[in-house]
Amino acid sequence: MKDANGSMLNAARRLRRNGFVGGAVALLILAVAPPTAGAYGFTGPLAWWLLLAFCLLPLALSAHLLFDAALFRLSASHQDEEAGLAAIDDVLARMGLRKKDGVTASLIERLAGCGRLIWLQRATLAIALLLYAILLLDGMDGGGA
Repeated sequence: MKDANGSMLNAARRLRRNGFVGGAVALLILAVAPPTAGAYGFTGPLAWWLLLAFCLLPLALSAHLLFDAALFRLSASHQDEEAGLAAIDDVLARMGLRKKDGVTASLIERLAGCGRLIWLQRATLAIALLLYAILLLDGMDGGGA
């Protein structure tokens, strides 16, 4: 009982940290890219649109992770794991995000879903960093001409 609450609080902390760090990295790329990687060279507007897309996606995933962290904190405030997970389902049903079908996903399934979100956020951030590096290298090459 207390072990489940502790793992929910740890999950909430981890999700919140990943949400804030991932969002900050995406915002940093968006803030640094235009002045450092010029609009010269062969990359053109397509690379900038891709960079924007691969920076906005981690921001959206960060918001999702922060929402999940709040749900896990809500769940940890209940006496036992079943009541906490039922509270999450109740909140999601009231918000219209999930139908109330009586089936409650286990804590392990929910943590696995959050792990997939973290993996997706990191993958999109890696692609954004790669695109920024390409734009930076092309901007340095094209800026001297």
